[in-house]
Amino acid sequence: MAEKKTALWFGASIGVVLLGALVAWAGSQNGVAVGNLPVLALIVCYIFVVQWLAFIPSYLGRSERYYDLTGSFTYVSAIVLAVALSGATNGRSIMLLVLVLIWAGRLGPFLFRRVRRAGKDDRFDEIKRSFSRLFLTWTLQGLWVSLTLGAALAAVTSTRTKGLDVFAFVGLVVWVVGFALEAIADLQKSRFRTDPANKGSFITSGLWAISRHPNYFGEITLWVGIAIIALPALRGWQYATLISPVFVYLLITRVSGVPLLEKKADATWGGQEDYEAYKRRTPVLVPFLGRKQC
Repeated sequence: MAEKKTALWFGASIGVVLLGALVAWAGSQNGVAVGNLPVLALIVCYIFVVQWLAFIPSYLGRSERYYDLTGSFTYVSAIVLAVALSGATNGRSIMLLVLVLIWAGRLGPFLFRRVRRAGKDDRFDEIKRSFSRLFLTWTLQGLWVSLTLGAALAAVTSTRTKGLDVFAFVGLVVWVVGFALEAIADLQKSRFRTDPANKGSFITSGLWAISRHPNYFGEITLWVGIAIIALPALRGWQYATLISPVFVYLLITRVSGVPLLEKKADATWGGQEDYEAYKRRTPVLVPFLGRKQC
């Protein structure tokens, strides 16, 4: 049984890498190259290699402490490399660069501090005991970065140079809204948790009064903004990289975000009258959408 599971995890890792290769191929069409090597494909390779190198000390130390921080570092270094290698100096590319740097520069350290305070990330309790499963988890982060950053990378490395236009400014507004929602929601929850009076309670105030996961809604929204900004610079198969916000939505709502936290919350407070009332009146993700009165 153990051998079958190991083969399954390694097989899944191979599938993840192949999917990443497909994204690299699509995004590299009509893109600049260094020698005969497409810049975007080089960046995607770099993204996966960084995760695999970080996996080594993670497995040896049975630690997930630097998982999120490594992810944020990869976002930053990948977009910087894309701009540098492609020689992109147009306003759209610089805007994408700055927005990714701001987002990753806030989120990475925030998640790292949260894990350090908690002492661990519960999601990794079983994962880090298995070589093949932990390797898959790090490989998945490579795909996460490649897909979410794909539209921005394709736009930056595209041979179709487009100056700032209405798409850029509309996308910027969407990104700002998403970033603000995510940052404010994280700050509100962090303050709630550090207050001893709230020990054992769940947050229902601030943005958490209109969504049970406002930070995730903000995350999805800001990547929609990035895709809008990137759109005019894309052509042909590069349009496939616009899957970025869709991928973020599916992963957050179907795999690693909302389902895990909802399950954990139900196990902790399920059956309590105030918690069940909160669930009835507060949408899971999109504020006010599907809201019910008690």
